[in-house]
Amino acid sequence: MPRKLPVLLFLLTCSLVCRPLMGQQLAHQADSIISTVFSDPTGPGGVFMIAHKGKVIYQKSAGKANLELQVDLRPEHVFQLGSMTKQFTAVAVLMLEQEGKLKTTDPISAYIPDYPNGNHITIHHLLTHTSGIRDFTKMKTISTIANRELTPKMMVDFFKDEPCDFAPGEKFDYNNSGYVLLGYIIELVSGETFEHFIAKRIFEKAGMTDSYYCSDRKVITNRAYGYHKKGPEYVNKTVISYSVPYASGALMSNLKDMLKWQHALNTNLLLNKEESEKAFRAYQLNNGTPISYGYGWHIRDINGTPDREHGGSIFGYKSMGVYIPGEDIYVLALSNCDCNSPTKVAQDIAGMALRTLRKQK
Repeated sequence: MPRKLPVLLFLLTCSLVCRPLMGQQLAHQADSIISTVFSDPTGPGGVFMIAHKGKVIYQKSAGKANLELQVDLRPEHVFQLGSMTKQFTAVAVLMLEQEGKLKTTDPISAYIPDYPNGNHITIHHLLTHTSGIRDFTKMKTISTIANRELTPKMMVDFFKDEPCDFAPGEKFDYNNSGYVLLGYIIELVSGETFEHFIAKRIFEKAGMTDSYYCSDRKVITNRAYGYHKKGPEYVNKTVISYSVPYASGALMSNLKDMLKWQHALNTNLLLNKEESEKAFRAYQLNNGTPISYGYGWHIRDINGTPDREHGGSIFGYKSMGVYIPGEDIYVLALSNCDCNSPTKVAQDIAGMALRTLRKQK
């Protein structure tokens, strides 16, 4: 027997054995990270996913989808995304730019002529949270509209006359009002409701069959019910009108569909390369100071490896997604209790997956 053959057999055997062991190690470490936060099997919990090169390599569910009926959470359950909605809003804006219907450099006065200081606030400022507009979630009067069904114009009118916090482009300050304005502009430019635009132009095109505009009345298959924690007890989430969070936080989805979303982004299904690059680059303030935000994504890094991430929080739910483009790793965590934050869990899992998968190479 040639001397090289035993060596080749050894390497082949090692490859076949080491890969499953690596997968077991990854699963064990991910389980350990999740259990530090999602530790109550009898309460609401979360679902978690690691995908590598478009394939799911880890999935886990922890806790209950419905406490009254004692239904266990499963990967297919549908959760409210909260501010992860901003990814879809930003991409919708860029789709319209791609079609020549608007420009991110346009002032918002081009679409809403009576908006105060609208000649100086651009769509870019709204996308990057640098507009200076008052965030409606910080207004004391927000309780007066929480349960009202508002048109997008009514929602914009609610905050538009508030004094600005700073001049456009002077600071970065995370802002939900800006994304409500973007939703309204999408409607004005496209002639479609925001809900219809997202459903037909994004969800349908990407094959996202379990994704919706939020509703507490509509029967939604595999809905994970949302909860708060009040002292030692869990209670059903506060009921609100989803016309209030609107384009800043009113979408829902599940693990499978969010992986389809990431695939649509990676394959330029919705945006060409030029428009995609606009979404995924970090910008800067007027004085040249860099900010770690693109259009709908935080642009950060994990120990020096660039990533894109965003979380969300809305009554009864929290979410977090981390994508590492250089390794094509996508980590997603969705929770049906706003008492459990998946942010650090998803970030820690992403860091662990990055280290583990690099060892596999």
